[in-house]
Amino acid sequence: MYVQKLDTFGGHREGVYALEPAKGAGSFFSAGGDGLIVRWQLSRPDLGDLIARVSASVYALAYDPARNWLWVAQNYQGIHRIDPDLKETQGSLRLTSAAIYALKLYRNQLFVALGDGVVIVVDAGELAVRKHLKASDKSARSIAINPVSGEFAVAYSDHMIRIFDLETLNLKQVLTGHANSVFTVAYSPDGRYLLSGSRDAHLKVWSVTDGYSVKEDIVAHMFSINHIVFSPDGTLFATASMDKSIKIWNAATFKLLKVVDRARHAGHGTSVNRLLWETDQHHLLSASDDRTISVWSVKLSQ
Repeated sequence: MYVQKLDTFGGHREGVYALEPAKGAGSFFSAGGDGLIVRWQLSRPDLGDLIARVSASVYALAYDPARNWLWVAQNYQGIHRIDPDLKETQGSLRLTSAAIYALKLYRNQLFVALGDGVVIVVDAGELAVRKHLKASDKSARSIAINPVSGEFAVAYSDHMIRIFDLETLNLKQVLTGHANSVFTVAYSPDGRYLLSGSRDAHLKVWSVTDGYSVKEDIVAHMFSINHIVFSPDGTLFATASMDKSIKIWNAATFKLLKVVDRARHAGHGTSVNRLLWETDQHHLLSASDDRTISVWSVKLSQ
């Protein structure tokens, strides 16, 4: 596998925690501890477009391309629905005095993961709360949706993952096995596997079609795994860690293909918080506590 650093995007004043695709090829949003929401073009790393500014840190973004809505999670406040072209807030919903760790859109529903353990389901069109799901007293950290099985998974700081029904919103199953907070979950594009990453540095692969049995348990990093993302064609996935590295894996065999770090690739000098795989398959973006976003060319050797 061939990996090369192409560009670095700088401008955030604090760590960058959220990356989200924007309208148009090579366009994306970022947000972080400084409360700035910025739109970037891959071709212009020197020119960020400030979309909005909020008064608290932002851990999560969600973009609805069909309606051109950007959802922003403002910690200790709530969510904002923004038109990124007009740079106008079109509605806000005060939800919590806790941190907001994840946003996930599915059809007309927005799933919101809170630091007090609640997952709120919001009607995106009406901007109204549909349901509060309280399955833990510890933080809900990540949400993954599986349209194939009609389920969604929520990772919690109580070391557990809970599986809910997408239609009824009922709790279906509790997955145990991690030894510390679960920070990230991601379903494979074909819906067959759920991947989870934890503060225990383990990457677990759960077989959805086999009752969420553990297929793989890999000591993947030295420190916490912050994020997992699949490539657009589903053949690869990448993990980001507090150990400052990005690792790229074969999604069929779950074997490690490449380590991207500071020593070998001029990688990040602090925790890598978030990843975004561009739709062209060859560009992987990473956001870090070092206040930068890096763009990587990722290609399989010929």
